[in-house]
Amino acid sequence: MKKLLISLIVLTILGGTLMSEAKTNDWDKTFPKSNKVNVKKVHFKNRYGIELTGDLYTPKDRKSDKLPAIAVSGPFGAVKEQVSGRYAQTMAERGFITLAFDPSYTGESGGEPRDVASPDINTEDFSAAVDFLSNQKDVNPNRIGIIGICGFGGFGLNAAAIDTRIKGTVTVTMYDMTRVTAKGYNDTTDENARYALKEQLNKQRTEDFKNGTYAKSQGLPDKLTGDEPQFVKDYVGYYKTKRGFHERSIGSNGGWNTTSSLSLINMPILAYSSEIRNAVLMIHGENAHSRYFSEDAFKKLKGDNKELYIVPNANHVDLYDNLEKIPFDKIETFFNTYLK
Repeated sequence: MKKLLISLIVLTILGGTLMSEAKTNDWDKTFPKSNKVNVKKVHFKNRYGIELTGDLYTPKDRKSDKLPAIAVSGPFGAVKEQVSGRYAQTMAERGFITLAFDPSYTGESGGEPRDVASPDINTEDFSAAVDFLSNQKDVNPNRIGIIGICGFGGFGLNAAAIDTRIKGTVTVTMYDMTRVTAKGYNDTTDENARYALKEQLNKQRTEDFKNGTYAKSQGLPDKLTGDEPQFVKDYVGYYKTKRGFHERSIGSNGGWNTTSSLSLINMPILAYSSEIRNAVLMIHGENAHSRYFSEDAFKKLKGDNKELYIVPNANHVDLYDNLEKIPFDKIETFFNTYLK
């Protein structure tokens, strides 16, 4: 039963979003605004017709009419005003045009019902961001990369396996959401426990249809008892405090649709990651509970343009916003090397 509960709520301890009807251009980020970049709200559709909303960051000090570009998303369920925006703004300061976007069904992006994750659609969201960037007059379409953080590290790596336009992929503190949802942490959920979880989720589908609503999974606690695993304490320390709280983030407010877990259980990503030919840099914290996701995914990659970099003394959440530990110099060098 304990393993079943952990598998059921795994989506919600990682983040999420509340839809805001107002799409504002006011600065509502969890990080200070840089005076070295321009930023504007943009909208674009993925191939399913869902309108995505992003923040486009452009360096004020331009060295060329056509610049390399980077699409950024994550962590799983967070919004662009949190971690992905911080990464995007920092990389724009370093000379790249960057796009931090909210995935489908979350944040200011479209899609109904709200608070749904999909291994297919969330992979597609990265390619839709590449579509958008490729058609910007000040972007070199042959010099586009992506950064995927936490759960969107997995979806980003999955996108790199299908989208050959992505010339360089960086994953940060990566989760494989399909693996952890189906198998639990450290693959501790067996077939019987997974079957029980599927029974519970499919029963909920029947109830959702009858009620005309979608039940929500349990989110992060507002207050800690002290008995929680350390990684849950780390998440609370980010999402539930001034450090990272945002009104549209499920990590800060509420939970995903409970039945959102079903497709993550049934449709594993990274099946073709061994076929990625373009460059990949995988970054993870030495002390992160999730480190094994990056280590195992890296073993499948082929070629001399792949690297796994372990950040000393860093946990999972440190790589969200700890500027002393996020290796931005290494990320910049990677993209300068391979986006050319």
